[in-house]
Amino acid sequence: MARMLRHWVADPSSCAYLPDQLSSLEYRLMLDVTPEEMDVLLERGWRRFGPAYFRPACSGCRECVPLRIPVRGFEPSKSQRRVLKRGASLRLTVGTPEVDQTRLELYHRWHSMQATSRGWADDRITADEYYQQFAFPHPCVREYAYFDDAPADGPRLVAVAIVDETPAALSAVYTFHDPDYRRWSLGTLSVLRQVEEARRRGRRWLYLGYRVLGCPSSEYKARYLPHELLTGFPDFGQAPRWKAVTDEEPE
Repeated sequence: MARMLRHWVADPSSCAYLPDQLSSLEYRLMLDVTPEEMDVLLERGWRRFGPAYFRPACSGCRECVPLRIPVRGFEPSKSQRRVLKRGASLRLTVGTPEVDQTRLELYHRWHSMQATSRGWADDRITADEYYQQFAFPHPCVREYAYFDDAPADGPRLVAVAIVDETPAALSAVYTFHDPDYRRWSLGTLSVLRQVEEARRRGRRWLYLGYRVLGCPSSEYKARYLPHELLTGFPDFGQAPRWKAVTDEEPE
């Protein structure tokens, strides 16, 4: 059963998704969250990094909309099928998140690429910070690691996805990948492989976090069809209402 250590709403600050907006997050610092409790949180728009659970609490903006894919009804588009075919040779391993120099360097290289192409602030994450965000002990956390076995000098780690697995769903927490493999569309491949894994494991949904129209780092999520969007951010005593989206227009 979850133990609440702290509950607070952060002061407004510049939004990472929409620079002309102010954002604020509601946080819950919790330990011993069970997989069943994680399902309840995901249904109500909560996300997780380590022991910190959060969701938007912005006063003047409602652009962050939780999105999930009902995996049994999902069919990849023509372009998504090409991504799956291109990446079929990559080996996927699913296990406990690891912290090592290979992963730290991969994260740094990917974030540097994003800083150049999309204006992100550079992020020189330390081993301790990586552990706290991605490898903190949790019954739901999994690492999806993708390897290219073709190089002559041995297998090469080309992408890492941190994923939460609950009784009802998979939840994509964070993904980073090798800039040298950019043409492989590894971010898209990771989502599609997670859909396949969710279906294979008998899970109903894949949660993709928040879709934010006008933000290239987020609005791409609307291309996975069909999907569902959460209406508002219900409290724990309220039933969540998810709206089905089946065409190319997210709303």
